[in-house]
Amino acid sequence: MAKKDTFRIVTRASNGELKIKDYDTAEPLIKMHVQVGTEDCSTDLDLRGMPVFRGLIGPIPEGKNIIRYESPEVFETLTKEWGDAKPKRRRRRTPQQVSEEKVTQE
Repeated sequence: MAKKDTFRIVTRASNGELKIKDYDTAEPLIKMHVQVGTEDCSTDLDLRGMPVFRGLIGPIPEGKNIIRYESPEVFETLTKEWGDAKPKRRRRRTPQQVSEEKVTQE
């Protein structure tokens, strides 16, 4: 398994844009935020033992080597956008269309 070695914090700037800051270690995060526990149930085994901080959602896996934490507002907004995204509709042929195609081919 790849070792996750980049800690990413995603928040919202005052102008509404996403603000992303990457760190090489968890030390700056531990100094800025209150650690309330450690991750112990993630299906991504690389996240187990990672710190859980008050006021941040995470840790969340992102790619092969990034551990992501989000502010609650960013998490809620991105989750809603993800849930509202319409999947690309695929056209299905009805049985009537299939039988019509067979008739025209014969």
